[in-house]
Amino acid sequence: MSTINKNKVFIIAEAGVNHNGSIELAKKLIDASVEARVDAVKFQTFIAEKVISKYAEKANYQKSTTGEEESQLDMVKKLELSFDDFIELKAYAESKDIMFLSTPFDMESIHFLESLKMGLWKIPSGEINNLPYLRKIGSYNEKVIFSTGMSTLGDIEKAIEILTEAGTLIENITILHCNTEYPTPMQDVNLKAMQTIKNAFGVNIGYSDHTLGIEVSVAAVALGATVIEKHFTLDKNMTGPDHLASLEPAELKSLVDSIRNIESALGNSIKTPSPSESKNIKIARKSIHLANDIKKGQVLKIEDLIIKRPGDGINPLFIDDIVGCNAKDDLREDSLLNFKDIEWK
Repeated sequence: MSTINKNKVFIIAEAGVNHNGSIELAKKLIDASVEARVDAVKFQTFIAEKVISKYAEKANYQKSTTGEEESQLDMVKKLELSFDDFIELKAYAESKDIMFLSTPFDMESIHFLESLKMGLWKIPSGEINNLPYLRKIGSYNEKVIFSTGMSTLGDIEKAIEILTEAGTLIENITILHCNTEYPTPMQDVNLKAMQTIKNAFGVNIGYSDHTLGIEVSVAAVALGATVIEKHFTLDKNMTGPDHLASLEPAELKSLVDSIRNIESALGNSIKTPSPSESKNIKIARKSIHLANDIKKGQVLKIEDLIIKRPGDGINPLFIDDIVGCNAKDDLREDSLLNFKDIEWK
């Protein structure tokens, strides 16, 4: 089963509430996560009445995807799974050899998820200023990933302070840059802020992606993200608030493949010929050749020399040292010049 590894991008498939309240659909989302080869599949655990006031309005994106007739509470209530459902889902995920995660949205859900011993907490953007919530999760001294949509550096700093004062080690915290508009407009991504967070707090960074497509997540990896989180669904046309801004299974697999390719392409930062290109050095580079026929004992002049492929002779950087040397033997025009052919000055 996958774990967070500093040498590998940790990819979270955010199933969220895209199960539409059905445990069978949730299991199919787990299956799709396994097929895509992500590191973890994540859900959302909540008791709707403890999270949302009956007077709370929907976000605009929720109104556009689910209508304006029902309240936010009524909408979310239909997406709620029981604690017993999550016990079953965790066991199912483990049977498929994939890490199970779920984000809590209320204190009772925190207590429940702690009993599942996930060992990793994912804090959503909306809880970044929830003091009792952060303090409770911080007290477990386990790995924490938290999203920072709608936040300033000051908000992030305060959340880190609460978590660490409660007992979580700073090295166990990963901060995800995020934007909480669904979908996020490209001009609002501000991906460079992810690096600002890293420079400000010296923590591991990542990106929780609510844009359409996969390119921003891939770019985040190139900029140093160690964790990528992305919503996914079985069908974007399903009824529910998050389906439209989610990836479908084939897209999720493409995201994973792209991230792994970029991860591999980033390399070790040492500039040196790679194993695959080393064989091409003598083909693509050049060396010193003879521009004319040369007699034994003749002094080599610059006009007697020409730089051509292949590159397995004398390096052209030494051409100034070759000029003025004597030829040891008769040499033919266009032939490769070797050190054995000349007497050094």
